[in-house]
Amino acid sequence: MFNQAEFPEPTLIQVNGVELEVFEADRENKGKPLVLCHGRPEHAFSWRHQMPVLAVAGYHVIAPNQRGYGNSSRPTEVADCDIEHLTGDLVGLLDHYGYEDATFVGHDWGAFVVWALTLLRPDRVNKLINLSPPYQERGETPWIEVMETFLGGDFYFVHFNRRSGVADAVFDAHTSRFLRDLYRKNVPPHPLSRAWHSSTSPRRRHRSVSPSSSPPS
Repeated sequence: MFNQAEFPEPTLIQVNGVELEVFEADRENKGKPLVLCHGRPEHAFSWRHQMPVLAVAGYHVIAPNQRGYGNSSRPTEVADCDIEHLTGDLVGLLDHYGYEDATFVGHDWGAFVVWALTLLRPDRVNKLINLSPPYQERGETPWIEVMETFLGGDFYFVHFNRRSGVADAVFDAHTSRFLRDLYRKNVPPHPLSRAWHSSTSPRRRHRSVSPSSSPPS
């Protein structure tokens, strides 16, 4: 069982015009850097099981929260989160620690960022390990249009990209529900959990106060 208290404390590091929240394991292994890039919607904490093992193997493990995640800077302009900026953040981390290059490990969205880093700055990558999605070459058609063709206009990637600001408003208005649905397990809810949600729902509370009232039409 993982003890959350054992997860390293973060350091806030200024790179590439933003501040990144960075977690490290075994700085004494300086000279053998390995950078872990999390996916979406994740956090550097997702590497909690791998970090101590990699440190024991002799790596200086560096796990940043990418811009927009955790306590890292959250630029408001979409263009400030493009692939050039995201890969620039990783180059900035290497510069901060004085490394010429490093081994990069990416998961999910982090894999796309690390692949792009390898293409844009091959001089800063000595090894590449990616998990989950396969490499996808950028074509002439924007990805949102590709998704719309195969998945439809109501697919959430397409829907929210077509209507700027809608996703932010929905998530802000229903934060608890969004996070609960996002991280739910693919199993039926426990009976006690269903009973608790039923008893605390507005409709349930109304009926308990007015048991003789007519059911809504």
